[in-house]
Amino acid sequence: MKRRFPYIVIFVVLVGVEVLIALTQHGNFIRNYGGDIIVMWVLYCLVQALLGGRNNHYLVNLALLVFAFAVELVQGWGFVDKFGIESPFLRTLIGTSFAAEDLLCYAAGTAIACLGVFIYGQIKKKKDTE
Repeated sequence: MKRRFPYIVIFVVLVGVEVLIALTQHGNFIRNYGGDIIVMWVLYCLVQALLGGRNNHYLVNLALLVFAFAVELVQGWGFVDKFGIESPFLRTLIGTSFAAEDLLCYAAGTAIACLGVFIYGQIKKKKDTE
């Protein structure tokens, strides 16, 4: 639990940020792009919390990027319409439209998350040698 706790806290905070963005930002840069960048951090923290935070952090980020790309491609294919999903919640969760910009945002979010992992590793390594 000790290794999971920071991921749980960060996950909760980031979900709160995402909700605030959804409720207060409409059709601007933060809503259109910032939320997609942050969602990669949300997913990363969720996965690390569930898996105990002991996994290869770069591999988890890469796997999440592949997952995000797959979801976006499924949206472009028209999954929700082809399978007749009418639930507004599921339609929002899965998404209904493809946007190439989202792929760039997911990649940027993953790159920032990997940079954070790298910086944290360097700080931790420096502390361990002192």
